[in-house]
Amino acid sequence: MSNAVRSTLPGESLKIVGASLQGALVDLVDLSLIAKQIHWNVVGPRFRSVHLQLDEVVDTARNYSDTVAERAATLGVPPDGRSATVAAHSSAGIVKEGWQQDTDAVQAMVDALAAVITKARERMVAVGEADPVTEDIFIQLTGELEKHQWMFQAEHRGD
Repeated sequence: MSNAVRSTLPGESLKIVGASLQGALVDLVDLSLIAKQIHWNVVGPRFRSVHLQLDEVVDTARNYSDTVAERAATLGVPPDGRSATVAAHSSAGIVKEGWQQDTDAVQAMVDALAAVITKARERMVAVGEADPVTEDIFIQLTGELEKHQWMFQAEHRGD
């Protein structure tokens, strides 16, 4: 059942788009896990505001991971969001374990978001000519992630 869904994209375009969607899926699943890990462990005077911001990132990452996975499936590319795949291929980085001071938590999110945004922009360019529909998903995703990064950067205040 390897070809359960047939794509409307030609072979080479499908390879590019499929790889880009799979990479984004892995990054988004990991970003949601990173944000939740920090969410559970953030401490400090700005705990509440950071805690709530982290849930917003989780919501965005989970919503877009579903959008990305469904786009891949629509094109006949089976999405792979298994934990082993995420662990092996994410570009989101690693977050430390244990309690995190609010300022450290904010910086960790700025860094994780920057890594995912960088890859999303590369993927946006890669799929642009091959599939404008997928490019549009990456455009919207990148805008949302950049908004989150901006808000965390503004929260940081240089402490």
